[in-house]
Amino acid sequence: MRQVENFIRGEFVAARDGKRFDKVSPVTGEVIASIAEAGRSDVNEAVLAAKAALQGEWSTFTTNQRVEMLYEVADEITRRFEDFVEAEMADTGQPSNVMRHVFIPRGAANFKIFADTIKNVPTESFMLDTPDGAGALNYGVRTPKGVIGVISPWNAPFMLMTWKVGPALACGNTVVVKPSEETPLTSVLLGEVMNKVGVPKGVYNVVNGFGPDSAGAFLTEHKDVDAITFTGETRTGTAIMKAAAEGTRDVSFEMGGKNAGIVFADCDFDKAIEGISRSSFLNSGQVCLGTERVYVERPIFDKFVAALKEKAEAVNYGKPTDEGVNYGPLISKEHQDKVLSYYKKAVEEGATVITGGGVPEVPEALKNGHWIQPTIWTDLADDAAVVKEEIFGPCCHIRPFDSEEEVIGLANSTDYGLATTIWTKDLPRAHRMAAKIDVGICWVNSWFLRDLRTAFGGTKQSGIGREGGVHSLEFYTELRNVCVKL
Repeated sequence: MRQVENFIRGEFVAARDGKRFDKVSPVTGEVIASIAEAGRSDVNEAVLAAKAALQGEWSTFTTNQRVEMLYEVADEITRRFEDFVEAEMADTGQPSNVMRHVFIPRGAANFKIFADTIKNVPTESFMLDTPDGAGALNYGVRTPKGVIGVISPWNAPFMLMTWKVGPALACGNTVVVKPSEETPLTSVLLGEVMNKVGVPKGVYNVVNGFGPDSAGAFLTEHKDVDAITFTGETRTGTAIMKAAAEGTRDVSFEMGGKNAGIVFADCDFDKAIEGISRSSFLNSGQVCLGTERVYVERPIFDKFVAALKEKAEAVNYGKPTDEGVNYGPLISKEHQDKVLSYYKKAVEEGATVITGGGVPEVPEALKNGHWIQPTIWTDLADDAAVVKEEIFGPCCHIRPFDSEEEVIGLANSTDYGLATTIWTKDLPRAHRMAAKIDVGICWVNSWFLRDLRTAFGGTKQSGIGREGGVHSLEFYTELRNVCVKL
């Protein structure tokens, strides 16, 4: 069985107290790895290693040297592409094509895009008039924030972890990563890459474990962690924010969502069906930017429901490497139980189940996997639990609407504000809608299309702060003003 250790100061080390936990395959339910669970002393060792590295060789690297090293990291990820694909499939159970075309390439790209950003984004400078007429020059200098605690999720583990590690290292920080206990493999594998390309020891560290009373809590409570970046559910973010209040440490959060998809009658129908199908069912619905509320203009409502039903019923279940498989399991039995509880609640609340609603028939070898059917509902009240609460599964409720004003109100009627997607050929309407919907990112006639130079984050309970491009530099650096009297 695969033995996975923590990665501290450039070495793979077991937990000092010997504690371990099992990693279970979402596909078969079998134990596939034994993971070292970091205790408080292990986390302390990792944080101290990261703190020491800030004062060591890493602190002598010029911006260009960091840029060159991060390019080498990206190139080594690409060279070991198959290893990362295999590890991510083992962790998540999602199909090979998703790993190959989205998650692993984006992981490598996250290092290059932020290497380019730190090299090319200027700071400000101002000439100040002074009473003696000589003046003064003010200019900005970016300095690393320090040790960054990275708490990464299980739904797209490698992509979302490197989305944080890439800019953190580009800015000269050091990191301690706490991956989800469900998906530890690629974070540790990245340690091998860091050693291979010569990243100084202690710059990148990984501690495995859980949240409360485990590695997650020990990391976020540690006084020598200077800032915390987190992607995950809102409840966990609230707990981390309370921990970060001790020491007044900075946070960047991307949290839950209950995202709306809005489809107007004048849309390109086939593209809208394809887009909403992807946003509702990709990665088995385990996408923070996914669509769980779909609002369709009344003239095409019935046609849309029928077409999306056909898409949902066309998925192919199976092992990630099987030919033609385009749909994987949920991450865990616990999450499967949660999503199934919402499926049951939808029926109790009066939903019409258009398709799905349970566990699919799969081959005997997969019976113990965490499988679930893509599910579509209609006819629920706007205040129903499955319309208001984030489920994080392959499901959506479809409701008709009659006007822009009505659907804007419906889309904004949520505690969250992460994303929305609008489908229409009317460009002025698209601009009007995008300006009025309270979210961090609004797609028009697309979904999951990302320019990594742009701001990313959520409003309301979906997050704090923005990352991406120069916006990441605002979080991962301290901006110092230097005033020189001339």
